Amino acid sequence: MPDLLLELLSEEIPARMQRKAAGDLRSAVTNALVDAGLTYEGAKEYWTPRRLVLDIRGLTAKSADLRQERKGPRTDAPEKAIAGFLRGASLASVDDAEIRNDPKKGDYYVAVIEKPGRKAQNIIAEIMPGIIKSFPWPKSMRWGEASREAGALKWVRPLQSILCTFGPETEETEIIPFEIAGIKSGNKTVGHRFMAPGEITVKRFEDYAVSLEKAHVMLDAERRKETILTDAKNLAFAQGFELIEDGGLLEEVSGLVEWPVVLMGSFEEDFLDIPKEVIQLTIRENQKCFVLKKQNSDDLANRFLLVANINPSDGGVEVVRGNGKVVNARLSDAKFFWESDLRIATSSDGFKPWIEKLDHVTFHAKLGSQGERVSRIAALAKQLASSVDADPQKAERAANLAKADLNSAMVYEFPEMQGLMGRYYAERAGEDASVALAIEEHYRPQGPGDDVPTNSVSIAVALADKLDTLSGFWAIDEKPTGSKDPFALRRAALGVIRLLLENEIFLPLIDCNKSHLLQPASWPRDDEGNLIGYGGGGDFNFQLEQYMASSGSGYGGPIDEKSDFFEHCASEMSISLLAFFHDRLKVYLRDKGIRHDLIDAVVTPQSDDLLTITRKAEALQKLIESDEGINLLAGYKRAANILAAEEKKGAEIPASVQDNLLKVDAEIELNSRLNQLEQSAIEAVKSEDFAAAMSALATLREPIDAFFESVLVNDEDDKIRLNRLALLNRIRLATAMVADFGKISG
Repeated sequence: MPDLLLELLSEEIPARMQRKAAGDLRSAVTNALVDAGLTYEGAKEYWTPRRLVLDIRGLTAKSADLRQERKGPRTDAPEKAIAGFLRGASLASVDDAEIRNDPKKGDYYVAVIEKPGRKAQNIIAEIMPGIIKSFPWPKSMRWGEASREAGALKWVRPLQSILCTFGPETEETEIIPFEIAGIKSGNKTVGHRFMAPGEITVKRFEDYAVSLEKAHVMLDAERRKETILTDAKNLAFAQGFELIEDGGLLEEVSGLVEWPVVLMGSFEEDFLDIPKEVIQLTIRENQKCFVLKKQNSDDLANRFLLVANINPSDGGVEVVRGNGKVVNARLSDAKFFWESDLRIATSSDGFKPWIEKLDHVTFHAKLGSQGERVSRIAALAKQLASSVDADPQKAERAANLAKADLNSAMVYEFPEMQGLMGRYYAERAGEDASVALAIEEHYRPQGPGDDVPTNSVSIAVALADKLDTLSGFWAIDEKPTGSKDPFALRRAALGVIRLLLENEIFLPLIDCNKSHLLQPASWPRDDEGNLIGYGGGGDFNFQLEQYMASSGSGYGGPIDEKSDFFEHCASEMSISLLAFFHDRLKVYLRDKGIRHDLIDAVVTPQSDDLLTITRKAEALQKLIESDEGINLLAGYKRAANILAAEEKKGAEIPASVQDNLLKVDAEIELNSRLNQLEQSAIEAVKSEDFAAAMSALATLREPIDAFFESVLVNDEDDKIRLNRLALLNRIRLATAMVADFGKISG
């Protein structure tokens, strides 16, 4: 079976676009081939800074012949109906149609449409221009004289050539001919731009890859990455250093070179006084170079590794010298920022100038300045301190300093350094170690792979930061909708969840959010300081009038923190925000392997302690996965179904069981076991030992099984029947102490 080789050679493809573009090309071509009736055995994409390549193996040489029958009208149908059928089937006359007979409906016309299969070469030549013209580049350009014409080709950078060959593995290949924007497909490509720019004639993928390798083009991106990493480690070790690995930079650099050559450069040793993260970021962002550290040490070395795209004739002396000049210049700027910031941080005023500037930086038009936000976070961090075993004064101090470094020169230059630079400045200014650490860690966790702070002061400030964000945007009715979440509120909620669960913190979120929302500083106001919509959006006065009308009371006093209206708003928003936390918790726990129905079984609208919910769900899953749990669930559902049927009939089930009406040993034993269970389960739930509570429930398995085997619930005596229903209701109430078993599937 023949193979297809396709190469699109352009001036340049940005590194960040290469991997996706190659995947998009594979999907577009293979989908079009399959849609046209062809099949293939395998397809693999490749990419370099200049080319997208597709290797398709085992492609069928021809699409299958098609035979289609289209049923038409009866032979005695009106002429217009018959004419419409002939047009739709592309038949010249009724003589070209077959006549079939239906015993019930009589004779009718049938059009037999036969389409012979098409050669794969013709299909490929037909689909490729459209794929290239409509290729989904994030950014593209036009070029040359043709760019003035309507519908001119747009490509990420000027497209230079198209290689497209087709043929069996053991025979001669042929060029698939097509043309786009004046570029004709062919069987030629070029090697490395500088080291082997000459033309190369290609037949199929094997000789294509070999020829490119000889022409200093390493086609496989994963091999380029492996080569860079191995050579970098070896060169560093040989010189007595150790590479600081950087996966993101490795991916980017491998997309900048077709023939990677690793070289070592150096910078002035004085720059090692700068924080190592600043050195690494400066060298990474400006020169796309790796940094090194001393062997068996965390201290940086004044060396860096660059990846050249050529094998220099002078061994890389000039390349290294040029890169070194730029690295030294950039580090000189970074040192200036560092020293300037330190003079401010360690002055008698300390962080004060930066903190004061926060009052002039808007956080959100309806939520005030960054300074106002910091005040709210500080108050909340102090309040939360006792819940996380943190020192309230340290938590408040850390929160007040947490955003100060946003006004530093270093963070202005490198925004991704916020928090970390604040920690460095706080340490140099003599702040408590836990306060300095909290400044850095209060942004965490920022994603699923980010570490969660474990220092108590850091936890308090991190929780306060995220809860203030959530409650603030809830107050102005800016909640996530569908896939839209412009303020990253889902990420903030997940951060709160991970902080609480991974540090095993019990926190009543309703009261916490409500008390924070009732702070006057959190009330949304317009530019003139007037109150605006609180929680429901829209006009504040209208909301107030609606509330007063519904409550049946008038209101003549000022709107302040003692207002019933604000109490009402804060309560409503806290419940709404809690529901949002529940949704995010379900997603988080499902990713941890907890069944969704078990999460639903332990969550109620008022469940505001996420750690308790999680422990209940984990314990419930362990129970339900055991034999005892499976049988207990079956017994519960049987009891619940009987009760539901009786309640639907209007039966009034007694609130308690009368011992004197228990006649059968099995029901006496079940009642006795329920008496024991209720007390032990209550104690276990109080002590939040949900595993023990579930174990206690598991003991009901045998007496419930025995009850349904030996006892007839619908006894002829109504008193006994109702008493037995009351006994079944005790099962329902007992399980409800830990979960709603009615929501469990199975």
